[in-house]
Amino acid sequence: MKTLIKYSNYFGFVLALCVMALSGCSCSAPKATPDPLAGFHFSDLINLQNNKAITDDYKAYIHTLSSEEQKFATVDDFYENNEGQHAIRITVGLNHTDWWHILIYDKNNKRIKAIKYISGHSMS
Repeated sequence: MKTLIKYSNYFGFVLALCVMALSGCSCSAPKATPDPLAGFHFSDLINLQNNKAITDDYKAYIHTLSSEEQKFATVDDFYENNEGQHAIRITVGLNHTDWWHILIYDKNNKRIKAIKYISGHSMS
C-alpha cells in the first residue's frame, strides 16, 4: 500500500503534464508583422527631400508625437513603388524599444496611411 501511495504522487504529476500538453498548452509562433514596405524600393533622397508636400507632412507628423518621442525620432529612409507612391520610415528609439513609423503617400503626395510598430529591442 505504501508503494502505491508513493507512486501515486508521480502518477498525478505525469497526468497533469499530459492534460496540460493536450489541452491548453499548445504554443503557436507569434504572427510576424506584415512588411508595410513590401513592393517599395529605396528612393532618391534628394528628390523626396525637395518634395515640399511630403517634407511638410512628415515634419508635421513628427510634431504630433510626444515630446519624448520627438527627441529620438529620425527619418531613416525614403521609398517609392512602381505605382508612383512614396513612403518614409521614421525610427523612434525609446526605452530600449525601436518603433518604426511608416508614412505612405499616394501619387499626389497625400498621406494615405501611417503605420506604427515595434521593429526591435535593444539591451543598452
